[in-house]
Amino acid sequence: MKLDILGIGAHPDDVELGCGGTLAKEISRGKKVGILDLTRGELGTRGSAEIRDQEANTAAGILGVKMRMNLEFSDGFFINNASHQLEIIKVLRKYRPTIVLCNAVHDRHIDHGKGAKLTADACFLSGLRKIETTYEGNKQEAWRPKQVLHYIQWYDLEPDIIVDISGFMDKKLASVKAYASQFYKENTDEPSTPISSNNFLESVTYRAQNLGRLIGTDAAEGFTTGRCPAVDSVFDLI
Repeated sequence: MKLDILGIGAHPDDVELGCGGTLAKEISRGKKVGILDLTRGELGTRGSAEIRDQEANTAAGILGVKMRMNLEFSDGFFINNASHQLEIIKVLRKYRPTIVLCNAVHDRHIDHGKGAKLTADACFLSGLRKIETTYEGNKQEAWRPKQVLHYIQWYDLEPDIIVDISGFMDKKLASVKAYASQFYKENTDEPSTPISSNNFLESVTYRAQNLGRLIGTDAAEGFTTGRCPAVDSVFDLI
């Protein structure tokens, strides 16, 4: 199965928070979308890897993605080296996404910046024919996504591209709230974390509203890119 978009995140919930609205919008237009989680988020203060596995599956169902898989890299300790790159390359060559959406290039959590660079490097290397890989016993052909975009996470990075997600905030929020172990919940004995406050949960909406304000829409998501995107006509920008 070839994917149009592959969302990649260091942890389950990164993709939903960063680009869930964009994925939901493109799925509604008939695009084939998948999600790749690099770790199970096992070092998270709240919940457990098993709980987050279940939550990730629920969120995937809400968004309607075609596939979701987890590479089970070590949360907090994965590195950008050949072995990690090759595991991502195998997934890229199997699903051949046209566009990859991945972690913020600079963020509060160290895994986000690491995940961004690891993914971007793997996307480049995946296009080199002399890197040989096999998946489930089958030799793979080289494949490089046409565009790699980085969603915005904790820090308010300046976006290079803003995508209108008006009409898809409800689905984005539902996919985020599927991670009930991680986010705001009244009367819980779980310890507080930077993302467990009601303010953080509300920030998902008010950030989208603010990005929407910049382009004259109700809601939007922002992305940065290491390579200038090309358009065929200036009218494609309207």
